Amino acid sequence: MSLNKNNYLIIFFFMCSLGLWAQVESKNDSILTENLDEVVVTATRTVRQLSSLPLPVTLIPKKQIARSGVTRLDEILEEQTGIVLTPDATIGGGEGVQIQGIASDYILVLIDGVPVVGRSSGNLDLSRFAIGNIKQIEVVKGPSSALFGSEALGGVINIITEKPNTSKMSGQVTHRAATFNNQNTTVSINQRNKELGYSIFVDRLSTDGFDLVNGDEGQTINPFFNYTFNGRLFYDFSDNLRVFASGRYFLQDFEVPSGTSEERDGNVQLRLDHKLSKKSQFEYELYYTNYVTNEQTVDPIENEILLDNDFDQKLFRPEVRFNNSFDVDNTLTLGGGYNFETLDRSLFGEQVSFDSQYVFAQYDFKPFEKLNVIVGARFDNHSEYNSQLSPKISARYAIAPNFAIKGSVGSGFKAPDFRQLYLDFTNAQGGNYSVFGKEVELQGLERLIANNEIITDTNGNLILPVPLEDLGEPLNAESSIGYNLGFGYNKGKFKGDVNFYRNDFTDLIDTRILATKRNGANVFGYINRESVYTQGLEVDLKYEVLENLSFSAGYQLLYAFDKNVEDELEENGGFVRDPETLQTVEISRDEYFGLENRSRHTLNFKTFLEIPEWNANANLRVVYRSKFGLADRNGNGYLDDFDDSFVDGFALVNLSFGKTFFKHYQVQLGANNILDFRGENPFSTALNQIQVNPGIQFFGRLNIQF
Repeated sequence: MSLNKNNYLIIFFFMCSLGLWAQVESKNDSILTENLDEVVVTATRTVRQLSSLPLPVTLIPKKQIARSGVTRLDEILEEQTGIVLTPDATIGGGEGVQIQGIASDYILVLIDGVPVVGRSSGNLDLSRFAIGNIKQIEVVKGPSSALFGSEALGGVINIITEKPNTSKMSGQVTHRAATFNNQNTTVSINQRNKELGYSIFVDRLSTDGFDLVNGDEGQTINPFFNYTFNGRLFYDFSDNLRVFASGRYFLQDFEVPSGTSEERDGNVQLRLDHKLSKKSQFEYELYYTNYVTNEQTVDPIENEILLDNDFDQKLFRPEVRFNNSFDVDNTLTLGGGYNFETLDRSLFGEQVSFDSQYVFAQYDFKPFEKLNVIVGARFDNHSEYNSQLSPKISARYAIAPNFAIKGSVGSGFKAPDFRQLYLDFTNAQGGNYSVFGKEVELQGLERLIANNEIITDTNGNLILPVPLEDLGEPLNAESSIGYNLGFGYNKGKFKGDVNFYRNDFTDLIDTRILATKRNGANVFGYINRESVYTQGLEVDLKYEVLENLSFSAGYQLLYAFDKNVEDELEENGGFVRDPETLQTVEISRDEYFGLENRSRHTLNFKTFLEIPEWNANANLRVVYRSKFGLADRNGNGYLDDFDDSFVDGFALVNLSFGKTFFKHYQVQLGANNILDFRGENPFSTALNQIQVNPGIQFFGRLNIQF
C-alpha cells in the first residue's frame, strides 16, 4: 500500500476522532426532516445545510444560472471564486477547469452523483453539458478521494438535476440566439402524480463557429451541432422503497473541411433507495456509461488519412451505500463498489481494461454543541497500481452564533490513466516523435531498436538516456494532501467567507526522453518525479443592499510552484538568455513565475437586481484574471519572467436584462464580454496572429413556461 508521511498524520487524527466518537453519548432524537435553505449533498453524501459544513463548498443555485443567461456548464463555472477556465497552450485545444490552482485532470465531474468519462487528452470538455434542467451545481474544493476515489484529488463538481414536483404536467420551452449564429433550443417536461414521476429534457445547440486566425484557411472553431437527451423516472413502491432511473445521451458533430469529427456520450443510472427505519437507509446503485469519438483527417489532394483517432471508453459501476443517523447530530455513512473500465483507442496497440474495488466510511458527529467533526477514509484496490488509503478529517467550531472557524486535512490520489500506461503513438506528420505508455515502453523501444531507428555512438553502441533494464517499472498513483482553514460570518444582510488553502502533490506523472531517433526526433515515456504545491486564499463576500438588490464579490490569491525548481534555484541559481539583449543572464528565485496556466490573482463581482413591479430583473457580472504563462519557451525547464509565453491580464464583463410577460413568458437580452476583449496569443507570429477570445457576444432568449 502506497502511503506518504502526511498520510500517517491524517490516520493519527482519524483514529483519535474515532476514540472521541466512542465517548459521544447516544441520543434518541429523530432524523432532521425539515426543509433547509441551501442544502448540499456532495460534500458528505448526505443532506447538509451549506452554512454548517466544515469544508470549502460552492453552491450555484438554479436562479443564478437562469439569471445569467448562459447555457453550458463551463460558462457558469468561470464566474465562481477559485474556479478558473484554463485555455490549452494551442488555441482550439480546449479548456479545462482549475480549482485552487489544481488542473482539470484532477477534478472529478459528476451528474447526479455518478461520474462522466471522456478525457481523451486529460481535459474534460465541460461545454458539452447543457444546464437547462439543473437544480443546482455543487463544487467541493480540495482533495475528496476519501469519498470519491481517483480523479477527485483536486475537488468534485456535481451537477444535480431537477425533480418533478407537480401533479399536473408542466415544463418549459426555451430558445436562445447569439452571435456566430449560435442557436440553442431546450424543451423540458415533468410531472409527479402520486407514486410516479417523470421528466424529459431535450437540448439542441448549433453554431457557425468562429475564426481567430487572420489569413489562414479554415476556422478556429468549426461549425457544429449537438443534441442532449435526458429522461428520468421516479417510482415509489412504498414510503420505504423508492426507485430512480435515468438515461442520458449526447451527440455532437463538427463540420470538418477534410474529414469527420463526431462525439457520442451515453449513460444509464438505476438507483434503489430502501429505508429500513426512520434512522437508517440503504442505497443500491448501478451505473453504465460509454463515451465515443470518431475523428479522421484526410489529405484532400492525395486522399490519404493524416489522422485517425478513434476513442471508445466504457465504465460499469455498481455501488452500495448505507446511512444511519443515531440522532440528528450523529450520522454514519458506509459504502463499497466495483469499477470496471475499458478503452479501445486507435492510438493503443489493443483494447485495455482496469478494474478496482473500494470501500469507504464516514462519521459526521458533534462531540459537543458548538463543534462538528467529520472523519472518513476510503480504500481502493486497483488492478494496475498500488492500493490507496485516502483519509480525511474536517471540523467546524461555532465561536459565536454568526461566526465560525472551519478546517480540514485530507489526502487525494489519481490513478495513472490509460494514456499514461498504454499509449503507443508515433506522429508521422509532426516530426516523427514517439510516445509510449509505461506498460508498453520497453516493447516500443525494442521495436525501434530492431528497426535501426535509434542513434548510436561511433562504435555502434546505443545511446540511451534510460537503460533498457530501467524501463517498465510501475507508475505510482499521484497523491496529494490538502489543508483548508476558513472563517465564516453570516448575519442579516451580510455573508462573508475566507479560506486559506495548501495542496502538496507528490509523484506527479511527467514525460521523459527515453531515446533519440536517427532523424533527431525524440522518444518519450512517463515517470513519477514531480513535487509541486499550490497555496493561497479565497474570499467570498455577499451583501443584500435592499430586499431586491444584492452584491457579491470573490477573490483568489494563488501561488503554484514546483518544489524541485525552487530548490535548484536557491542552491545553484538559474540561467536564461535575455530575449532583448541576447545575453545569458542569471536569474533568482524571485524571477521564477510558477506553474503554467496559473494566474496570481483572480476576481469576480456580481450584482443582481429584481424589479417586482415591472416583473423584471438585471445583472452585471465581471471576471478578472491576471497574467499567466502558457509554456516554458526559453528552454531552461521552468516558467520565468524572461519567457515570452505570457497572456496579459484581462477582464470579461457580462450583462443581461430579463422581463416576464403574462406570467409565463420571459424575455432576456444580454451581452457577454461587452468590453470586446480579444487579446493576443503569445504563440502567434506577425503574419499569423491568433487571438484568445472571439470578442463580444450578444444574445436574446425567450422562455415559455406551461
